[in-house]
Amino acid sequence: MNQLMSRESEEVERPGAVALPGTLSESLRAELIAFRRDLHMHPELGNQEFRTTAVIKARLEQAGLEPRVLAAGTGLICDIGTPAPGTVRPFFAIRADIDALPIPDTKTGVPYRSTVPDRAHACGHDVHTTVALGAGLVLADLDRQGLLPQPVRLIFQPAEEVLPGGAADAIESGVLEGVNKIIAVHCDPKVDAGSVGLRPGPITSACDRLEVTLDGPGGHTARPHLTTDLVTAAAKIVTEVPALLARRVDARSGLAVTWGRIESGHACNVIPQHAELSGTVRCLDLEGWREAPDLVHAAIDEIATLHRAKSQIDYVRGVPPVVNDPVVTELLRDAQTARRGTYAIEDTEQSLGGEDFSWYLEHVPGAMARLGVRVPGDTVRRDLHRGDFDVDESAITVGVELFTAAALLDARIAL
Repeated sequence: MNQLMSRESEEVERPGAVALPGTLSESLRAELIAFRRDLHMHPELGNQEFRTTAVIKARLEQAGLEPRVLAAGTGLICDIGTPAPGTVRPFFAIRADIDALPIPDTKTGVPYRSTVPDRAHACGHDVHTTVALGAGLVLADLDRQGLLPQPVRLIFQPAEEVLPGGAADAIESGVLEGVNKIIAVHCDPKVDAGSVGLRPGPITSACDRLEVTLDGPGGHTARPHLTTDLVTAAAKIVTEVPALLARRVDARSGLAVTWGRIESGHACNVIPQHAELSGTVRCLDLEGWREAPDLVHAAIDEIATLHRAKSQIDYVRGVPPVVNDPVVTELLRDAQTARRGTYAIEDTEQSLGGEDFSWYLEHVPGAMARLGVRVPGDTVRRDLHRGDFDVDESAITVGVELFTAAALLDARIAL
């Protein structure tokens, strides 16, 4: 399967599209495709993105910009343009995540397959990074021509895949200082390349990690009444905690516990002394997410106590939902309409996936768009976080033009 043929659409009518500066040259399109493929071949995990940071930095410096590496040593920010003398013009921020996933790349027949064992850009962060870089290069060129009406900050953030997400550390290091809006994209294999999916309000869910250990004295399976039957206790927690939560929180919050691992015991006739469970807690709204830790703790403790098991719960806070600001979402709609026309926008549903872009939105208004990466006409159902994940590279141009148009239109609105 090769979905990465660069395939710009034929010239067609684009209802609503208007002329804006900042379109891509053919040479820049080709360069960005090559850049994305290089990143795809050299994936790095969260907080280990040293090569990725270096190649982004080098290309921005080649364009005459002055990127600054974050204090942790990976990730960077780069400011384009400066406020006019005597004016206060906040930065319009564009954010991309740069880390990869700890899974093998299983694609076949493509030259840009990952060269790093058990590492892959299976979530599209290489595309996000390339799109933000491309937008930065286009906007820097406009700035040199005196056509950039407001300063823009590029944020290349590490460790999005590491709970609670690298965004929190980036914010603490000051990436939002002077920023009044922020935008981002996320690849969506359910949307055709050329289009974007938009949604005001929550577009992702909250996502936390849950680790539970159960302990008891152990014993013989012939006499479970004389000990703590940990396997039964673990099974009851797996099946009954989600049911309990469904009756203790508003169903509209979408609070869901899903287990991914359960381990206990080594012999068929020995009741074990130790059991471990791991899973995720997801929630569709902020209020339910804030209540989730106490509710989950109480439900697990009740069941463990009933079965005389000693429980220890490690509830790792992840990320709140990404809640798109309606005004910024409308800005993205206007930007995509200006570039591609009204036909290139579709409404998108709220995902149960988590995204640490949500931390930025706790501080400034912003919005995330879903960037279509599916080859038009492809009917195979595809998803993220798979070793065979791939994209139609024409999506890179769409993302760059979306970002540049949003920066230009926002400045017009602010005038």
